[in-house]
Parts: sequence; structure tokens; C-alpha cells
Amino acid sequence: MRLFFVVLITVVLSFSLCSCFTTAKVAPTKVVVVKKLPKSHKVVFIKGQRYYAWNGKNYRKTNKGYVVVRF
Repeated sequence: MRLFFVVLITVVLSFSLCSCFTTAKVAPTKVVVVKKLPKSHKVVFIKGQRYYAWNGKNYRKTNKGYVVVRF
């Protein structure tokens, strides 16, 4: 009888301590791509990387255009 309770407690604890989640889903963020920056933009270097500053925001260049970067 004692062995039964030890096995039962071991099984219950092993199931209660393991996580049931295997992956976490993250909601996609809205990304705005600017095709062409105006001529008044500035080129800035932050930590050795080139960014483009305009209208109080920093952008980085991608294949599809310029994307806002938050630091």
C-alpha cells in the first residue's frame, strides 16, 4: 500500500511540474514600408550600422524599401 502511494505521488508530481506549452504564438506587428525617403533625410550611424533619419524616426533600408526601426 505504501508503494502505491509513493508511485501515485510521483506520477502526480511529474505531471504537475512539466509544462504543457510547447510553442508560443506572437501576434504579428504592423510594418509600414516607405518606398522612397524624401531628400531632407539624414544618414546616421548607430553602433556601426547605417540608418536614415527623417521626421523624428530612424529607418533602415531593405529590399522592399525603408522600414521604421525602434531602439
